[in-house]
Amino acid sequence: MIVTIGLILLALSGAPLFAVIGAGALWGFYQSEIDLSVVGIEFFRLAETPVLLAIPLFTFAGYLLSEGNAPSRLVRLTQSLLGWMPGGMAFVALIACALFTAFTGASGVTIVALGALLYPALKQAGYKKNFSLGLVTTSGSLGLLFAPALPLILYAVVAQQLGIGGSITVDDMFLAGILPGLLMLFILMAWGLYSGRHLQLTPFSFTQASSAIKAAAWELPLPVILLGGIYSGYFAISEAAAVTAVYVLFVEMVIHKEISFRQLPRIMHEAMLLVGGILVILGLSLASTNYMIDSDVPGMLFNWLHERVHDPLTFLILLNIFLLILGTMLDIFSALVLMVPLLLPVALEYGIDPIHLGIIFLANMQIGYFTPPVGMNLFIASYRFGKPIAEIYRATLPWFLLLFGAVLVITYWPSLSLALLNRN
Repeated sequence: MIVTIGLILLALSGAPLFAVIGAGALWGFYQSEIDLSVVGIEFFRLAETPVLLAIPLFTFAGYLLSEGNAPSRLVRLTQSLLGWMPGGMAFVALIACALFTAFTGASGVTIVALGALLYPALKQAGYKKNFSLGLVTTSGSLGLLFAPALPLILYAVVAQQLGIGGSITVDDMFLAGILPGLLMLFILMAWGLYSGRHLQLTPFSFTQASSAIKAAAWELPLPVILLGGIYSGYFAISEAAAVTAVYVLFVEMVIHKEISFRQLPRIMHEAMLLVGGILVILGLSLASTNYMIDSDVPGMLFNWLHERVHDPLTFLILLNIFLLILGTMLDIFSALVLMVPLLLPVALEYGIDPIHLGIIFLANMQIGYFTPPVGMNLFIASYRFGKPIAEIYRATLPWFLLLFGAVLVITYWPSLSLALLNRN
C-alpha cells in the first residue's frame, strides 16, 4: 500500500509516466519472486511484432506533411470544391482537420498547423467567433477513427499482445472506425450547415478548383495508395507505412522542395521523440500487464463490478463516464497502453466485442481532448488563438454535446462499428 501511494504521488507530482509504470511492474515482479529480466523479455517480444514498424513510419510521414505547406494546399483544395455550398467553409474545416489528424495522429498538431488558416477563414466567411473557435478546437481530434491514425494501430497491437478476444488486426480497426468516424463528421457538418444557413455563398470557380487540384496533385493520391494498397491485399500495414513515408518524403523534398536536407534531421528527431515515448510506455505497460494478469487483477475487477453491475448497458454507461474523465487527464497513447489490458478482459465477460470496445475507447478519448476542465486541446487552442480558457469552454460546449451524442450512438449500436467486418 505504501509503495502504491508513493507511485501515485510521483505520478501526480509530474514524474515521467513510463518511470512510474516501470517501477510498479518491477516492484510487483520482485514481490512475486519473478526474475526481473521478464521486463526486458517483454521489450524483445514487442520488438518482434511486425505491425509495430508502422508506428514510426506513419509518424514520420505525418510530421513531414505538417512541416511543409500540405495543410494550406489541403484547405485551399477543399475550399475551392466545397466553398460554394451552404455551410461550405465549415465543411472545409471539418474535412481538412479530420484528414490531417488521421495522418499526423495528434490532434494538438492539427490545431497548431491548421488553426492559423481555418479560424480567420471561418470568421471571414461570416461565422460567429464562438462557432469558429469551437469548430477548430473540437475538430482537431476528429480524425482519430480514420486510417491510418496511430491510436487505431496501437489498440490492435495492445490487444494482440493480450492474446484474448480472438483476432484483432489493424485492418479490422481501420474498417471498424470508418462508419463511426463518418457519423461524427456528418453530425458536425449538419451543425455547420444549420449555423451557416444565412451566410452568403461563394460561387464555384472552375479556374480556382483546377488550380487547387493542380497544386495538391501530389497529395491527392496518398489516401488511394495507402488504403487501396491495404484493402486490395497488395500491401501489409508495415509495407503501406513504408510506402507512405517514402512517397511523402519524395514529394516534400523533391517535388515541392519545401523541406531541405538541413531540416530533415530535426524533423526526424521530433517524430522519433514521440515514437520513443510511445514505445517505452508500451513496453513497460505490457510488462506491467503480465503481472496484473498473473495476479488476476482483471478477474478481481470483473467480480467487483459484477456484484454491482449486472448488465452490459450499465457497464457501458460507466465506461463512457470513466473514459471521458480519463481523456482529460492522459494522452490517448498512455491511456491505451494502461487501460486496455484492464478493460478488455472485463468487457469480454460482459459480451462486448473487442473491436467495438476499441472504437468506443477511441471515440470517448477523442472528445476527452476537449472535455472541461482540463482537456488538452482546450489549453492548446487558448494559447494558439490568444483567448481566455473560459471563452474556449463556452465555444466548445455545443460541439461537445453533439459529439457526446454521437459517442452514445456508437456505444449502444455495435453494428455501426462491426458492419464492415461481418462480426455483428
